[in-house]
Amino acid sequence: MTQTRLYFTVGKIEADRIFAALGAAFEDDGLPIAVLEVDEDRDIHEVSLYADGDVDAAEARVKGILADLSLSRPIVREALPDIDWVARSLEGLKPVRAGRFFVHGAHDREKRRSGELAIEIEAGLAFGTGHHGTTAGCLETLEQVVRREQPRNALDLGTGSAVLAIAVARLAHIPVLATDIDPVAVKVAAANARLNHVKALVETVTAPGFHHPIFAARAPFDLIVANILARPLMRLAPEMAGHIALGGSIVLSGILDRQRDAVIAAYVGQQFRHVRTVHREGWVTIHLKR
Repeated sequence: MTQTRLYFTVGKIEADRIFAALGAAFEDDGLPIAVLEVDEDRDIHEVSLYADGDVDAAEARVKGILADLSLSRPIVREALPDIDWVARSLEGLKPVRAGRFFVHGAHDREKRRSGELAIEIEAGLAFGTGHHGTTAGCLETLEQVVRREQPRNALDLGTGSAVLAIAVARLAHIPVLATDIDPVAVKVAAANARLNHVKALVETVTAPGFHHPIFAARAPFDLIVANILARPLMRLAPEMAGHIALGGSIVLSGILDRQRDAVIAAYVGQQFRHVRTVHREGWVTIHLKR
């Protein structure tokens, strides 16, 4: 069925309020809702609702919710073509090896080698297939951290396709909380956890930041991995410190080479110490300990 994306832009505070309100209003309809930061410097966030069926009714409901929040924004419609995006994303896509991990699509199952930890990812609309330097750097770092520290409770913040949550679950055989602000990503993450036979270990939750009650219920974590962006990671430093166990490790990525020092400084200010930085394709993955 053809979908229509209804979207508009607001600031972060408004985006968080609108996301919560739309999520509650459209929960029974099962319509995906997403928030994307499109301009860090000007604090512009894009809120999207993916509607099918009666688009006019969906737009009217969105306008009503905005009015209830004392907000008014022009809503843009974008008709989405009826394309198999998963199949399209796999065209020409090559598998990736990082440490013991082999991240691949269904079309490359036969390329798995003995002794490798194979993770099959059909990412669809979510980010984090393992083909990006940040994800590969995280996989390499996680293998070392898990082997040395043997964590018992882990968090994958901003999970995307859940490739990192699946990696930790496969390596350590421990419960992993995998959260993302985007419900589309969370659905993909849950599907990938099932595909890789770690559904019993990986719990997927739609949650912005650390505000959801699931974090208080599951903390403290021995290991937190967050492959997001540098600026949000810097803002999250105090909350990371509040949710990591003493002696626990955090693995951060989504950080450009030139942003490395600023991110480390933000976490050193929260009593973390820098352990190691992995450089890949102009991006860095940082390992710190509390």
